[in-house]
Amino acid sequence: MQIRGQGTAEWEMGIMEVKTYRAATMHEALAMVRRDLGPDAAVLHTREFRNGRFFGLIAGPRQIEVTASAEVNVQSRLPASKFREERPLPDAGISLQSPPSSLRSAMSARAVPAEDVHGQLNDLRTMVKELCSRSRSASRPDLPDALFRLYTDLIDADLNEDLARELLEQVRGEMRGAELADPLLVKARIAGIIEAEIAVTGPIAVQAGSRRLVALVGPTGVGKTTTIAKLAAHYRLKENRRVGLITVDTYRIAAVEQLRTYADIIDLPMQVVSTPREMREAVRRMDNLELVLMDTAGRSPKDDVKIRELRAFLSEAGADEVHLVLSSVGNPKTMEQTALRFAPVGTTALLLTKLDEASGLGNLLPLLRRCKLPLSYLTNGQNVPDDIETADPQRLSRLMIELDAELGNRS
Repeated sequence: MQIRGQGTAEWEMGIMEVKTYRAATMHEALAMVRRDLGPDAAVLHTREFRNGRFFGLIAGPRQIEVTASAEVNVQSRLPASKFREERPLPDAGISLQSPPSSLRSAMSARAVPAEDVHGQLNDLRTMVKELCSRSRSASRPDLPDALFRLYTDLIDADLNEDLARELLEQVRGEMRGAELADPLLVKARIAGIIEAEIAVTGPIAVQAGSRRLVALVGPTGVGKTTTIAKLAAHYRLKENRRVGLITVDTYRIAAVEQLRTYADIIDLPMQVVSTPREMREAVRRMDNLELVLMDTAGRSPKDDVKIRELRAFLSEAGADEVHLVLSSVGNPKTMEQTALRFAPVGTTALLLTKLDEASGLGNLLPLLRRCKLPLSYLTNGQNVPDDIETADPQRLSRLMIELDAELGNRS
């Protein structure tokens, strides 16, 4: 056995080459396989293990091992991805640390008569197929082959492994026989399960004769000011409502001028507020309007002082709705922590931006499950006022698992 690169081992034979790759994560191991062998490589098995430290007394870090071959004539378990090259595979339990005795015999026989080559090649293929079958049984005892491709599709869509398995097990309990053999039917059922978990608010309800004040809050760089401009343009130009703007974002350079530019283009009144004390008077000046949109400065969710200051602004304004704005390209755990940190300011809805920049949207499902905020709007670009839409559970669920894209490819 020859060790290459970062934990990469290979067996070299005159007829077939089998390689074993080790890495810290499934993503890294899979990337190594694809870079070296291509997306059509046959994965023979995967497993998780730990190298011992201090003479085996202390368990070492978790590592993933993937064994694959580009020369075996079996169906690949590595589907090509349109969006990313690095995707994880499920754990497995069979080790290929050393080849079977029959393979060792084949390896030692360097000189093979021409008339025996065909027979030995067939024998090797038969052994590899049997090995793949045993590996699949050991690595996925609760996941049938019919669902394995869907499992990798869900991973490609940025769902974590546990969540992907959970959804497939739920579908497996609800569907039978031929239904499970139809990947589009199964995927549609998964979309339905996700759809049932997504709560939405609908668009901002504006009524004639009354004023509604809606504030957007969130961390820096998530697109609050651009989203405010989109909402203002929509309600002013398309809904023909009387709209006004308030900004308290006096911290960021040129933030006030950016919003003022939008206000001038759309012909909206605008108030700049520097302290909570000024807020009440600014709101009073807009009593004759139907919708007041408030832009706030980006706050670090870890800065308790700034969060309390933001709560004071919102309290003085008497906001009817407080939408927490988060970027869909953010880290899932960070987004969940941010939602928790902003809860004390009185958040009532979640608004997700930059869907067009995300490589996958499956990471949004854990956020929606844990933050318990209904979705209000989604944005998917910088164009004002076009790139914004009211959140729709069916559309978002299909986007999360890339069902629409697959249906488009089949049509």
